[in-house]
Amino acid sequence: RATNWRVDLRLDPRLESSATTPPRSPQAARRRTKEGSAVVSTVKDTGAAFAKIVTFLPLIPFLSLPNPAAMPLRKATIHQPHDKLFQAGFRIPANAAAFLRQHLPPAVASRVEWSKLKHLPGSFVDSGMSKAESDLLFSAPIDGCAAFFYILFEHQHNKDPWIALRLLRYMLEIWREFLAKNPGALKLPIILPVVLAQNATVWEIPTQFASLLDLPAENPEGFRDFIPDFAFRLIQLAEMPFDQIQGTNAGIMVLRTLKASQLRLLLGPEVWDEARLSLLPDDLFRALLLYILNAADIDKETFRHKLAEIQATKLKESAMTLAEQLHEEGMQQGMQQGIHRGQVVAKQQDILEALLIRFDRVPEGLREEIESITDSKKLTHLHRAAIISTDLESFAAEL
Repeated sequence: RATNWRVDLRLDPRLESSATTPPRSPQAARRRTKEGSAVVSTVKDTGAAFAKIVTFLPLIPFLSLPNPAAMPLRKATIHQPHDKLFQAGFRIPANAAAFLRQHLPPAVASRVEWSKLKHLPGSFVDSGMSKAESDLLFSAPIDGCAAFFYILFEHQHNKDPWIALRLLRYMLEIWREFLAKNPGALKLPIILPVVLAQNATVWEIPTQFASLLDLPAENPEGFRDFIPDFAFRLIQLAEMPFDQIQGTNAGIMVLRTLKASQLRLLLGPEVWDEARLSLLPDDLFRALLLYILNAADIDKETFRHKLAEIQATKLKESAMTLAEQLHEEGMQQGMQQGIHRGQVVAKQQDILEALLIRFDRVPEGLREEIESITDSKKLTHLHRAAIISTDLESFAAEL
């Protein structure tokens, strides 16, 4: 019997995703080994309201709608440094408003009540794309009608002709959640999608969804009524000179930094503009320096020299204080990680020793399973189980 569950434990890590599955057990391992590791993707029915997406302009008048700012949105988990800097700068409504006003058609921008622009926390980005893009959703009235402004930030290296398809899915999800919160709504708010690309070279990609469809060459217009269609604004940092980036000071510095990152110019004058850096809020200044410091091609010694060369007294003091804080935080984090790792290893060894004393052997598959666990509470529980379990199988059931 020990041989059977030992094999299962060896197979189990390849069958399950540690990020999405509950703690494993030998019983679950046997069940998964028997049934296989098929993944089923369920596509939710979006309902008749989403059967066709219409072109956004001219704007559609709406009946009285609830405030979309109350929508329940998904929690955003941000790990990529590009996303952190983008979010730090543009989740601020004033910065986003200046950016959107600059890039939306004047006929649209002039009708938006920008003073009422609100950031709606959350994300609609597919988990499979979370390392290549992030998003921000805002709401503001347009001529008294509810409207959404969706900014998708792309930082993948290669051009992607299917961005419009992903936008369609994200927009459907925004509308679905709007209806879930406002079941009595008679119309949907329009969504104005904008894509910001952190690219090094200009992308030639379609910005009209219908251009992705394979329509008959003869009389394609006859099919227009049967297909969804919309356009999105594509803003490419690759085709924007540094001195032509416009917006608020904070927005300009974020975009300059993101552009400089692609060109390996993070220590150049385009980013180290003391007049503009001096005007940044402390939290954004910190985020910008962290972004530069963590860049793969930045020499840390050159970075420190750059800080020392700052002439503006207040800015230099802030920069040096931040540098000291980062050094102290790094030292403290390293010590804490080392202590935690030592405690984890000690608990793992205690469990293995208890099992060896009780049962004279610890199968290799079981040993690997125990050594893969790093949760301190779980290890404490397993140590107790190793002492009181009647056999190896009953202990394995606690994993």
